[in-house]
Amino acid sequence: MSDKRMTEDDVVAELRSGMTIGIGGWGSRRKPMSLVRAIVRSDLEDLTVVSYGGPDVGLLLAAGKVRHLVYGFVSLDTIKLEPNFQTARQNAAIEVTEYDEGMLHWGLFAASLRLPFLPTRAGLGSDVMVHNPDLRLVASPYGHGEELLAVPALHLDAALVHLNRADSAGNATFLGPDLYFDDLYCQAASKAYVSCERIVPTSELTADSDVTRLRIHRWMVDGVVEAPNGAHFTSCVPDYERDEDFQREYHSAAAAPKSWQQFTDTYLSGTEQDYQQAVSRRRERAEAAR
Repeated sequence: MSDKRMTEDDVVAELRSGMTIGIGGWGSRRKPMSLVRAIVRSDLEDLTVVSYGGPDVGLLLAAGKVRHLVYGFVSLDTIKLEPNFQTARQNAAIEVTEYDEGMLHWGLFAASLRLPFLPTRAGLGSDVMVHNPDLRLVASPYGHGEELLAVPALHLDAALVHLNRADSAGNATFLGPDLYFDDLYCQAASKAYVSCERIVPTSELTADSDVTRLRIHRWMVDGVVEAPNGAHFTSCVPDYERDEDFQREYHSAAAAPKSWQQFTDTYLSGTEQDYQQAVSRRRERAEAAR
């Protein structure tokens, strides 16, 4: 098996401005944040981002990287709305495609199957079609010709996901309660990149967990990044929970340009190693103050 190990900056070097990039995870859970921070540091721009969004979307919006956002929601989970998303949306600063959560799933699934669309009842009876006038209904060719919503495939140029463990060839497993849709992101993309908490020998991927958790396979993956604490400040259970204190700091900082600049200077102005060291210093100060 080929060795696909890369760094975050190696991954970003393979991306281009204007691409459609899918980001796995769910809200503020198991997001590939070290890869997102690498994009923030880069000169990429004009991106279309597809996400069940959380701080991944917020950081990219704050950095001016996004032209078009396709999403089912953008939330920090314990904080209902992602603050940088809220600002961008209220100011109409980006183009948006707002889908029902099930529709976003179906769009990724269609792309993974190389189909142009998939029919669904999700979205019917809502204002989804009012806000997305390009959507179409299709009549079932079976039975009574029920009209269904045709969800277009969400083809991705690149997918970024974060898993608990991976091997150097790109096989990866999740150890928490949910895969989310990381496998579909990888299959819907021309190229897929996995960051993980730890790269291990292939035999260890199923040593302590059910083989059904091994849902990301090497044929889906073009690069693997070992990124300990790489999902911070989102959760990556059972390795770590969400850093709620840091999330609250992030949310507060986004309230005003001055505080956001201070947050950027403290956490986002250097390398990923600089970020992790700043997070560690913050944690040490908090523990000392208890």
